[in-house]
Amino acid sequence: DTNIFYSSPIQVGALTNWKQVAGSFAHTAAIKTDGTLWSFGYNFRGQLGNSDSALDYYSSPIQVGSLTNWKQVACGYMTTLAVKTDGTLWGMGFSYYGQLGTGIWSSPNYSSPIQIGTLTNWKQVAGGNYNTVAGKTDGSLWSWGRNDYGQLGNGTTIYYSSPIQVGSLTNWKQAACGYAHSMAIKTDGSLWTWGYDGYGQLGNSSTVWYSSPIQV
Repeated sequence: DTNIFYSSPIQVGALTNWKQVAGSFAHTAAIKTDGTLWSFGYNFRGQLGNSDSALDYYSSPIQVGSLTNWKQVACGYMTTLAVKTDGTLWGMGFSYYGQLGTGIWSSPNYSSPIQIGTLTNWKQVAGGNYNTVAGKTDGSLWSWGRNDYGQLGNGTTIYYSSPIQVGSLTNWKQAACGYAHSMAIKTDGSLWTWGYDGYGQLGNSSTVWYSSPIQV
């Protein structure tokens, strides 16, 4: 329970039924093979999703509710987002820039999962620094949250608190987010990036940022 740094991998507990894991600034979330969702780390904005109103931090995994139908989880800056097996999308944590996609612009903390819209065709979600990108089962790509560098990929720098579609294509396969930039792979195997490019993170041999996807 002390703040010790490790320069080599250390095992988290002794269980062997972990399926998928995600990490962000100072918290981690993971799903087990039984479909349960677990989280640990910093919880200042309720991003661990365990309904802790004291917003404490946890140095060991704690279960998020008791459901067993979690499919995929992602972490953003002080947020956690997850897709269930029924195709619904859920978020918890900080929503100041609309990154939880609930349509709310204020800055409440959600310490328990809240559903993002009512759709049941979400496939995969990724969290960044105050922005989120997610794909649907129909191959379309959606984003929301902070957009000062065009990281939402919709050709603007307008912030959105609800999902908006990235273009009109339906051949997106998988998405990811970094600090103020986003990226995605299409079903044809091509790689696309957009957003802030001050350090060349868009991979396009320049440091020019783009508000729409460009191919790497």
